[in-house]
Amino acid sequence: MACVETSSSRPYHLVIFGASGFTGQFVVEEVARTVSEGPNGNLKWAVAGRSKQKLEKVLEQAAGVLSKPELRTEVDIIVADIEEPDTLAAMCKQAVIVLNCVGPYRFFGEPVIKACVENGAHHIDISGEPQFLESMQLNYDSQAAEKGVYIIGSCGFDSIPADMGVLYTRDQFKGTLTAVESFLTVGSGPDGACIHDGTWQSAIYGFSDSQKLQTLRRKFNHKPLPTVGAKLKRRGNLFFSNEIQQYTLPFMGSDPSVVKRTQRFLVEEHEATPVQYGAYAGVGGLGSVVKLIFAGMMFWLLVKFSFGRNLLIKYPEFFSFGFFSKAGPTRKQMESSSFQFAFYGQGYSEDQDPSQGKPDAKIRTLVQGPECGYVATPIAMVQAALTILNECKALPKKGGVYTPGAAFAKTTLINRLNKHGIQFSVI
Repeated sequence: MACVETSSSRPYHLVIFGASGFTGQFVVEEVARTVSEGPNGNLKWAVAGRSKQKLEKVLEQAAGVLSKPELRTEVDIIVADIEEPDTLAAMCKQAVIVLNCVGPYRFFGEPVIKACVENGAHHIDISGEPQFLESMQLNYDSQAAEKGVYIIGSCGFDSIPADMGVLYTRDQFKGTLTAVESFLTVGSGPDGACIHDGTWQSAIYGFSDSQKLQTLRRKFNHKPLPTVGAKLKRRGNLFFSNEIQQYTLPFMGSDPSVVKRTQRFLVEEHEATPVQYGAYAGVGGLGSVVKLIFAGMMFWLLVKFSFGRNLLIKYPEFFSFGFFSKAGPTRKQMESSSFQFAFYGQGYSEDQDPSQGKPDAKIRTLVQGPECGYVATPIAMVQAALTILNECKALPKKGGVYTPGAAFAKTTLINRLNKHGIQFSVI
């Protein structure tokens, strides 16, 4: 079943690093749930992190939530710390795949990737930080390729639904798909929704550092991707979307950057037609817009100065109107939340030449699923890991640093997600 020659000699198929963190605990539960399913019954896995006590507690919690008392004794614990490279190396030597849940990745991500590459373990993370993702590609792609190691970033809600959603839309389209716009809407129950402040911190550091991202991108020396067919129009910074019937903003996460990297890979490696992409997120009605403008102005003002960033980090609830919190969402909030991506694609039907005239065909697809941060993200991450383990022949020929779409385009990842509650469909 394994993808790496050395896997037979490695004690664990999966090691969850940062298992006692806010997101890590839900990844632990998802792995425990999945390992009990038929074909995955013989999977060996372990949890890893700085504190043995905290890891024991997480296993105890998962054992209670899933009514699996055996977890406490059957799942091994590895003590590993970002500050101690030897412990990271020891962890990576034991794993076929490391599931890295320790963020913000801009501060804590690189040592883990370095250890994975040097010690022959595949690595997936759930980063939504373009600067981290792209600098890892710049710095580790050729080393990973030499070692036959797959480093696949953004394997959570950022950016599997968007990246695989664009590929799914292309594959369902009869003809040549040339442009896609996605509209994200998030639903919550009576208790509302919130996000743990780790994501908030990533956003603060990402915005304060946005100049560095431009500098980094110049180092790739990429030629612009060719535009096939009619050029996709950019929308405003805030507009009423007829598609989702609410006020809408450009999507702030890593989706546009990840999708573009996937399209570049498909053009360069498979001579595919690149798909232009625009990503938007619904914010709701006028009341939400007023709150958002106010919060946005405060954010932009404060994020430029270190004392302002400290304030934002210290009081996430205050500055985000309760949308981000240090405690994160309750399980009740998570159970009643959901997300939906609507993809609107356009292109040219089979007998049309994309270089001539306007697009003459359209398609609408949906990707929908449970709460995005701590239910959908663990599902996406675990299914990505199982895809690497079980479908190595369908991955790109050589190792390297990849986006989900580049790594999984020829695999059954979408079918796996469909079976686990993240549904892809054509309308």
